[in-house]
Amino acid sequence: MGVDTGAAPLGSARAEILRRIRAATGGVSNAEVARAGWTRLPREYRRAASRDREAVLELLEDRLRDYDANVVRAGRDRVSAIVAKMLSERGKTRMVVPAGIAKEWLPAGVEFVEDDGLSAVDLDRFDGVMTGSTMAIAETGTVILQSVPGQGRRAVTLVPDYQLCVVREEDVVETVPEAMARLQETAELPTTFFSGPSATADIEMTRIKGVHGPRYLDVVLMGFGF
Repeated sequence: MGVDTGAAPLGSARAEILRRIRAATGGVSNAEVARAGWTRLPREYRRAASRDREAVLELLEDRLRDYDANVVRAGRDRVSAIVAKMLSERGKTRMVVPAGIAKEWLPAGVEFVEDDGLSAVDLDRFDGVMTGSTMAIAETGTVILQSVPGQGRRAVTLVPDYQLCVVREEDVVETVPEAMARLQETAELPTTFFSGPSATADIEMTRIKGVHGPRYLDVVLMGFGF
């Protein structure tokens, strides 16, 4: 003979839990409700630049160096020479590059191999990767890459142990909100944000480099007046 415990059926209990959640959160949500809630959020943080152009560039350099990246400024006609010097100093002679990278950036004397869907094993055999960039955020020392010509797919910049990245002066913004506004038009593209070389720390705060990206990063900050 069965015993009536008085417990509600599983389906009824679930329905009651969901009912209480909806009541606590103001009812059923949909795209329109979510959009209205997003619009009502207070945005009192700073959303525009407050420094002059040179100060913004100096801030980016300072942040990147603080994160163990090497940064060199170069005029547009000097990028190839600076790249040659950086690669020579690091002993790099065979680099992978994404399709569409500016050929005038690539110096003679270094083997540059264009990525055509190389496997992770093949990518790991290169001395490093060289790319352009979409943007950089000075306040956070962050460089942004997207899956477009000259920047490539994510694997190309995650597998090699070294990356050389060219950032154009006009693509440097001061604040994160400025960057997010600019990225709206290409928000559907795979996008990578990195601040310096890859680094992480375990529970004992031992810093380890290269776990989820290059251990070494060189940045060429390319401008008109350098």
